[in-house]
Amino acid sequence: MDCGSCGGGEVAFGSWILKLLIRLLKTGLLWELMRGLWITIRYFFRKKVTIQYPEESVPSSPRFRGMLALRRYPNGEERCIACKLCEAVCPACAITIEAGPRAEDGSRRATLYEIDAFKCINCGFCEEACPVDAVVLTSEMHYSIQHRGDNILTKETLLMIGDRYEKQVAADREKDKKYR
Repeated sequence: MDCGSCGGGEVAFGSWILKLLIRLLKTGLLWELMRGLWITIRYFFRKKVTIQYPEESVPSSPRFRGMLALRRYPNGEERCIACKLCEAVCPACAITIEAGPRAEDGSRRATLYEIDAFKCINCGFCEEACPVDAVVLTSEMHYSIQHRGDNILTKETLLMIGDRYEKQVAADREKDKKYR
């Protein structure tokens, strides 16, 4: 078959035939299907990673941003000094604060602190802006609002949530302190 001028025509023709035969074998034996089945069989015998959600919960990160809360100092005094930095930095304008003097010592405290849960996007900017760590996002992810008026979280509600999750918030802050 060699004509002498192209120098090795049989080799080129033979490799073309070989490639054609390999392609036909792969198509005829359903090569892609076999590869897919092999991957499925390999993963079938591995440990399962599926979590049965309502019965089991996924562990959350210390940086998880869930329900909002206001914290207190260990002596029971509320931390918020009504500096309004969280209100200024909130991109959704979900926070409303009114400041007034305290009766005991005349220092400034929040007389009104409200967060609209429908507007809040849980970005965490308020938590970062707060100079005294008063407003925090807890690790609680399972909360719902049943009625239209319940979306406004008042200062008392936020303090109650903060009291309930204080140990968890403190533990998460301790785990994450080298990154703050």
